[in-house]
Amino acid sequence: MKIISGNANRPLAEAVAGFLGLTLTQATIKRFSDQEVSVEILENVRGEDVFVIQSTSYPANDHLMELLVTLDALRRGSARRITAVVPYYGYARQDRKTGPRTPITAKLVANLMTVAGASRVLTFDLHAAQIQGFFDIPTDNLFVSPVFSKDIIEKFGLGNVTMVSPDIGGIARARAIAKRVKADLVIIDKRREQAGVSEAINIIGEVKGKDCLLMDDIADTGGTLCNAAAALIEHGARSVHAYVTHGVLSGSGVERISKSPIKELVITNSIQATTEMQKADNIRQLTIAPLLGEAIKRIGLEQSVSSLFD
Repeated sequence: MKIISGNANRPLAEAVAGFLGLTLTQATIKRFSDQEVSVEILENVRGEDVFVIQSTSYPANDHLMELLVTLDALRRGSARRITAVVPYYGYARQDRKTGPRTPITAKLVANLMTVAGASRVLTFDLHAAQIQGFFDIPTDNLFVSPVFSKDIIEKFGLGNVTMVSPDIGGIARARAIAKRVKADLVIIDKRREQAGVSEAINIIGEVKGKDCLLMDDIADTGGTLCNAAAALIEHGARSVHAYVTHGVLSGSGVERISKSPIKELVITNSIQATTEMQKADNIRQLTIAPLLGEAIKRIGLEQSVSSLFD
C-alpha cells in the first residue's frame, strides 16, 4: 500500500500515513510558469495499491486538477488499484439541475475522476447520499458520526442536548447522530417567500431552555448556521453549538461565525484550517485521520468498511 498526498491537506495525509505506520510516497506536484499542473511520482508504483489523499477545497479548481493529473500519472505508472481519497468532495452542492441550462457538476467531477484513472473513491459526508450513484466505480461515503458522537458525549453527556437540522435536507444526518447521543431532534424549515425578502424560519420541535446542537455537512459563508442559531435563541434556546463536517468558511465566514450566537463551531480537518480559523475563539477542529486511516486499511485488506459505523 502506498499513500500519496496532494497539496490540499498534507497534514491530514501525514497523520493518516502515521496511523498506518507508513511514510508518504515521494511525489512532486508543482506548477509550470503558466500555472499548468505538473506531477511526477518519484517511487515505483507498478502493481501497488495506491491511495491519493486530496480534498477539492480552496482553490477548488487547482486542487481538483492536481488530483486528476496525479490519478493519470499513477494509471500510466501501472498501479494495480488507485483510490481517490477525497475527504471534501467539491462541486457536490450542484447535484441536480436547479433551473434551465444549468449543469450537474457533481456528476461531471465523478466522470473526470473515473476517466483520469480512479479505481474507487473514498469520501466523507457527501452533500447528498445519491451522489454515490454518479460514479461507475465503487464509492465509499464515510460518516463523521463516530467522531462527532464521541466529542458530544464527552462534552455534554448522553441525553442532555437537542439535535437540530438547519434544513429539511439534513434531517437524516442529524437523526443519525441524535440516535447515538440519545438526543431529541428539531428541524428548521426555512423558506424565501420572494426574491429580496428575508427568509421565514419555522422551528419544528421544542427548543426552549435547551442546549441545541446544529448539525450540517458544509459551512461555506456561515449564513445558514448563523441565521439558524439566531432563530433558536429567539425561540428560547439556552445555548447553541454547531457541528459541521466540512468547514469551508469562505469570504467573511469566520468573522460571521465569531460574531454569531454560536458558542462553538466544531469542524473536522477534511479541509486544512486557515490561520484565521485557528485564531477564532469559537471554532474548534477535530481530526478524522484515525477513522480515515482505518477505512483505508480495511480497503487494502479487503475487509468491511461499513462495519466501522455499526
